[in-house]
Amino acid sequence: MLADFSTLPNNSRVWVYQSNRKFSDEEVAVISEKAIEFLTQWTAHGSTLEAGFEIKYNRFIVFGLNQENASASGCSIDASVHFIQQLQREFDVDLLDKMNVTFYNGDFIAHKSLADFKKMAKAKSVSPNTVVFNNLVNTKEEYLENWEVPAKESWHNRFLA
Repeated sequence: MLADFSTLPNNSRVWVYQSNRKFSDEEVAVISEKAIEFLTQWTAHGSTLEAGFEIKYNRFIVFGLNQENASASGCSIDASVHFIQQLQREFDVDLLDKMNVTFYNGDFIAHKSLADFKKMAKAKSVSPNTVVFNNLVNTKEEYLENWEVPAKESWHNRFLA
């Protein structure tokens, strides 16, 4: 069952998929249509899942799942990953590589490999106050409060020594 992401409870589970490039507005419209179609029929062991999504900054696809009525199972999580893999192929983007870092570089959002981010930290091109996107958040509440944080408050801190 498709829900408006903003109405999902704060303890809803979230998955954040970051793109290695910014989507065009036209791509966002198509991805939104496809996400609506997928989430409308997303189930776990025959039970309808109450889920919503949002696309932030034309770069992040965020799924939210209210687990109060039904939780995602291994098969339903696999189905969502297959959906994301389809988007990767269709739009020639990388959405599943967790070894990339996305952060603010001034007013712009930058996307770098973890190796490049480490080099930037060594060169002091990024600092403990650089705002990073912590895509390891697990709940909607964590997403709302701890997704865009200074690197010193995220797992990225280990690279800033």
